[in-house]
Amino acid sequence: MNTASESTSPALRWRKSSYSNGAGGECLECATTGPAILVRDSKRPGGPALAFPSAGWGAFVAAVRSEGLGR
Repeated sequence: MNTASESTSPALRWRKSSYSNGAGGECLECATTGPAILVRDSKRPGGPALAFPSAGWGAFVAAVRSEGLGR
């Protein structure tokens, strides 16, 4: 999934990052579609979304939480 029309499907439930401050900064939204996690820019909800395999996204989030990226 990487087109604007697919990323705006009403069937998707987008969640904004808990780090979003509402001031229009660099914020992400994520949605789950079974085997994939979709990520898009919250300032461009009609824009494209990146799709990541659920397992890969889980590993990425775990690495960020443990501050294990780039070390």
